[in-house]
Amino acid sequence: MMDRILCAIDGSKAAQRAVDFGVALAEKCGAEIRFITVSTVSQASAADSPFWDTKLFNAGEDLIRKELSDALEHAAATSVNATCATVHGRDVAAAIVGYALHEGFDHIVMGSTGHTAFGRLLTGSVVDDVLKRKHPPVTVV
Repeated sequence: MMDRILCAIDGSKAAQRAVDFGVALAEKCGAEIRFITVSTVSQASAADSPFWDTKLFNAGEDLIRKELSDALEHAAATSVNATCATVHGRDVAAAIVGYALHEGFDHIVMGSTGHTAFGRLLTGSVVDDVLKRKHPPVTVV
């Protein structure tokens, strides 16, 4: 039985498809859904970096809040109980899986751009990294 779904989002079109699918799945199963984003830069690390300044960091935080707000708004149009969370970590896949396991989620929904094997070799894939770890069942949209 699926009671708790974790939906990883990053602002991409693939993530939007994951939100659509995750909300529909949660509604069908009567499950709750939590949208998660992973921030790879903390305020402390940004302050120590010559590449980040307060405006840039705050713009990134605003973008994360907007992504989560949009996902919650989508879920609010249904009967689904939705919440959101932001976790910090340099390894996005480890952060997603670690959060799912620690918080007791029984399913993860993620979006994929559908890159070819060669494209994944060049750019890497968070989905591929998640699937290489011990994890709850994962649906890739």
